[in-house]
Amino acid sequence: NEVIEDDTEKAIIVGSDTRESLEELRELAEACDIPVLESVFQGRSKIDPAFYIGRGKVLEIASLRQTERANVVIFDDELSGSQVRNLENAIGAKVIDRTTLILEIFARRAKSKEAKIQVELAQLKYRKSRLQGLGTVLSRTGGGPGEKKLETDRRHINETIYDLNNELKKIKKTREVQREKRNKESIPKVSLVGYTNAGKSTLRNALCDIAAVQEGKGKEKVFEANMLFATLDITTRAITLKNKGLITLTDTVGFVRKLPHDLVEAFKSTLEEVVFSDLLCHVVDASSSYALEQIKAVEEVLSELGAIGKETILVLNKVDMASEEQLDELREKSLYKDIIEVSAKEGTNLEELLYLIEEKLPYSLIKAEFMIPYHKGDVVSFL
Repeated sequence: NEVIEDDTEKAIIVGSDTRESLEELRELAEACDIPVLESVFQGRSKIDPAFYIGRGKVLEIASLRQTERANVVIFDDELSGSQVRNLENAIGAKVIDRTTLILEIFARRAKSKEAKIQVELAQLKYRKSRLQGLGTVLSRTGGGPGEKKLETDRRHINETIYDLNNELKKIKKTREVQREKRNKESIPKVSLVGYTNAGKSTLRNALCDIAAVQEGKGKEKVFEANMLFATLDITTRAITLKNKGLITLTDTVGFVRKLPHDLVEAFKSTLEEVVFSDLLCHVVDASSSYALEQIKAVEEVLSELGAIGKETILVLNKVDMASEEQLDELREKSLYKDIIEVSAKEGTNLEELLYLIEEKLPYSLIKAEFMIPYHKGDVVSFL
């Protein structure tokens, strides 16, 4: 009768920021297939430099971990390298923070070569910022060799970062060429932005169903799922509007509160599409009780990208699940002129959304009459 070691991760989550941020941390953990057994909240005005939370709380978590048999403790805020070590020693389990968790989700979800490189870059930069001060841990003898190991680690990370940056530059070149081509053909560009799980991919698939260009009909749909960060790879599809013809619709990475800065940096090249768009559709999950905070979080990332003043439509999605009060509050408190309520899943108001997009896009077609002589049949057939 052998003992089967249960090595699956089971977590306790700890936060001191807001309850909703902690609730979101639970969703992030579940998106990473880590069940959350308990959550511990401690509102604090000042952060303990050694443990981040109060020492009494640390002991409480340590005993909770034993009774619940959890083997990982996830903190809702960024921890320093030394805090992680102190906490691990005191609690006796693996300790990670929100940033590490988000990076892990991104690493699991990245499909394209580019997304994989971007995530790896962000992870390396984050690791590098946590390398210092590990001297004595790395060398069992104290002083010397540890430092040497630290130096080689750092050099190795720097070299890898350098190589990855070069690869990204190449990919970026390709994207620039594609964008040039679209600019030459002056195809208007629309980007969907929004909080993670606001329903951007579902909306994009629904719009493509209504208005996909014939040859694009067979193109595979973007992966959509009701979970955080389902979409990491940016995809662009052409759709046809009634009057303005061809436009491109780009689906982007969902944003999240406290999105690690290294990630925004690494994904800058992907998110460039947003900066070059003619129009943004800011998709909001209207049924979420935190919709206003989520709008703010997205605006913060947009301003970090330098895309905040763009022509924008606020798309209140999931209205089939939202209450009237929620919708009224969003209409009242968000500062957008153009607001439209849709349900991508039910197909509500999508034609109207396309119409609004059309209205907001710069008009690039001109009306012209031509007089063609009879003997120029080739011109007629060309037209």
